[in-house]
Amino acid sequence: KGLENHTIGSGFILLGFPDHSSLQGLSFTVFLVIYLMVLTGNSVIALITVVDSNLHSPMYFFLRNLSILEICYTSVTLPKMLMGFLLADGRISFLGCAAQLYFLVSLGSIECLLLAAMAYDRCIAICDPLHYTFIMSRGLCIRLVVGLWVAVVPVQVGQTYQVFTLPFCASRDLHHFFCDVPPLLELACADTFWNQVMLYTIILVFAILPFSLIVISYIKIIRAILKIPSVLGRHKAFSTCSSHLGAVTLFYGSATVVYLKQRSRDSGDTDKYLALFYTIVTPMFNPVVYSLRNTEVRIALKR
Repeated sequence: KGLENHTIGSGFILLGFPDHSSLQGLSFTVFLVIYLMVLTGNSVIALITVVDSNLHSPMYFFLRNLSILEICYTSVTLPKMLMGFLLADGRISFLGCAAQLYFLVSLGSIECLLLAAMAYDRCIAICDPLHYTFIMSRGLCIRLVVGLWVAVVPVQVGQTYQVFTLPFCASRDLHHFFCDVPPLLELACADTFWNQVMLYTIILVFAILPFSLIVISYIKIIRAILKIPSVLGRHKAFSTCSSHLGAVTLFYGSATVVYLKQRSRDSGDTDKYLALFYTIVTPMFNPVVYSLRNTEVRIALKR
């Protein structure tokens, strides 16, 4: 109990920061530029989908929510990382770590579900265009987004509580850039079997199941596209999906490796940098992917 209180009082030390002072300055500059790009790019996408009447469709309603989500997602980790680089100090309080973990896993889970909702939207648009407006009504879109939050929030409250009621060992060194479930469980001085069960159950429900729905949607989309007689028509149909497909690949590719592969001490650095990819690099590239691969967004940006 005393050991647990010691950890609560002193928090953790994030060891994802380089030790050399020369790299601290470079890292601060690089990640500051990335953060500004995330804020600017996603804010612009969110703004034009509001002010441009041509982008008031379900597809861009989900894109706006994704952009806002990306801003929140990176804001959970990047400001703390920037302070760590600037001050060469990786300390984070116990409650600060708990808050960071909660928002990180909650927003990550919501992004998985939102990408699935976007795939469903594209599937209806291409496979059943005559009933698209009726099926993907504004009311349904709002209910889907609200439902994502309602489904995720209580589950992640439970997971965060389960992790932070564990007794932690004397070592406060967290081998990561931010507080995440796997590195925290490595510091626990207790059996983490049920924590692992809950973690993989959540991954199954909020990551693997949505990904399966995305795959099913794209199988139907590809079948529908192949039935389009003209090459131009097939190209136009696929172009409406390519941006979303790129976002799914970027996000799921790195996240899957981090959470589903067997962790080891040798893979610690690899896991850290892969985690940076899906929490920071992907939100930076999403606005670029959607603006470059989407004709309507490009036209709206020019206007």
